[in-house]
Amino acid sequence: MAAGKEPQVFRVEGGRPIGGVYRPSGNKNEALPVVAAALLADEPVRISNHPDILDFRHMVDIAARLGVGVAFDGDGDLTLDPRGLCSSTPHPELSETIRGSFLFTAPLLARRGEAVLPRPGGDKIGRRRIDTHLLALRALGADVVIEDDCYRMTLKGRFRGTDVFLDEASVMATENAVMAAVLADGRTRIANAASEPHVQGLCRMLNGLGARISGVGTNVLDVEGVETLRGGHHRIGPDHIEIGSFIGLAAVTGGELIVEGVNPADLRMICMVFKRLGVHTEIQEDRLLVPGGQDLVIHTDLHDAIPKVDDAPWPGFPADLVSIALVVATQSEGVVLVHEKLFESRMFFVDRLVFMGAKIVLCDPHRAVVVGPAKLHGATIASPDIRAGMALLIAALAAEGPSTIQNIRQIDRGYVHIDRRLRALGASIQRV
Repeated sequence: MAAGKEPQVFRVEGGRPIGGVYRPSGNKNEALPVVAAALLADEPVRISNHPDILDFRHMVDIAARLGVGVAFDGDGDLTLDPRGLCSSTPHPELSETIRGSFLFTAPLLARRGEAVLPRPGGDKIGRRRIDTHLLALRALGADVVIEDDCYRMTLKGRFRGTDVFLDEASVMATENAVMAAVLADGRTRIANAASEPHVQGLCRMLNGLGARISGVGTNVLDVEGVETLRGGHHRIGPDHIEIGSFIGLAAVTGGELIVEGVNPADLRMICMVFKRLGVHTEIQEDRLLVPGGQDLVIHTDLHDAIPKVDDAPWPGFPADLVSIALVVATQSEGVVLVHEKLFESRMFFVDRLVFMGAKIVLCDPHRAVVVGPAKLHGATIASPDIRAGMALLIAALAAEGPSTIQNIRQIDRGYVHIDRRLRALGASIQRV
C-alpha cells in the first residue's frame, strides 16, 4: 500500500433481496495447483476459466519469477510456458502471502532436482500442517532439510514410485504427491488421498497432458509414472465454494437466484446441509435455483433432537463453507450446533456476528450453538480470512442499516470482483 493511501473498505446497505442470474467463477482451489502442475510439462499449457483473484495472480507471479513464460490472450485464457524454468526458489515475500506456494515443491524437484520453499502463508485460521507433504515427498525419494525459515529439498534423479499412505486426507499434500508421482519411475499408490473436486480437476489436467492416473474421485489414486508430459489445454471447473456462498446469500436476503454452469455432483452435500438449515434448492441439469422469499426453519433430527452442521473431508461438507452456514443459521428459526473440526481458529469471527445481533454461544474453538432467527444490524467489522470475510459480508447484506467491511483484501483473495457481481444482483455495495 502506497504511503498515505487509505486501505479499501466495502460500504454496504443491508436489507435488500439479492437475486438474479449468475455464473460461478473457476475453482480457486483448482486454479492454484494447476499453475504449479504446468511446470511439469515440456511444452506450453493453456488454462481457461481461471478466477481473477489475488491468490491466483500471486501464484502466476511466483511462476513467472521462476522463469516460466506467462501470457494472457484476448479471451482471458492463460498460457504458461515452463521451458524457461531457471530457479528452484519461489519468491519468498510472495510465497509468504499464499499457502498455495507450497504446491511448487514437487514440480521443482521433478524438473530441477531441488526446491527451497519458505514457510507457506495464507489464512490465519490456526495451525495448518505441512507434515503430510513432507511424508509423501520423502517416501517418493526426496531429501528434506528443515531450517528455521525454509525447507530445503533435493532429489537425486527422478522420483521413485512407491506405496504412500497419507497420515491425513490433506488436499494440498495429495496434490503434491500426485505431481511427484506422475513423473516417477514406476508405479505409485496414494492411499487416504483427498478427493475434493479441485483434486479431481488437477488429476484430469495431468491426464490430459499424458499422465496415467486412475481412481480419480476416490481416496486411492494409482499413478503409473511416465517419462514426460506434453503441453495441452485445461478448463478449470466451477467453484463449488463460491456457489455455496451465493446460495447462503440469496437465502438470508430473500432473493431468487439462478446459478448457471454448475456441476451437480459437486453440490450434493452442500445442498443437503443447507436444506437442514431450511434452505430449499433445485437443480436441473447444470442450473441451480434458490427460490426467493423462503421461510427458513431448521430441520430437527429424529425425536426433535438439535441438529448439527459439521465439516468433513470430501464428500463431506466443506470446511470453507462452515462460516457461511453459520450466518445462514442466524437467520433460520430454531437451534443448531455448528462444529468446525479442522481449524482451531476459524470460529473466532463469531464475535463480530454477536456484535451485529446474532444469538451465538461459542462453546470452544471448534463449536458454536446458534439460535435463530436474529435481527442483525449494520456495523463496522473486519474480515479475518477469506471465508469469514465473505460470511460477514453476507451478514451485512442481510442486516438492517449500513455496514463497513474492513480488510477486504481477504475477500478479494477468494472471490472475483465481488462488489461488481453483487451490485449486478441487486446489492447496495461500494468499494471505497
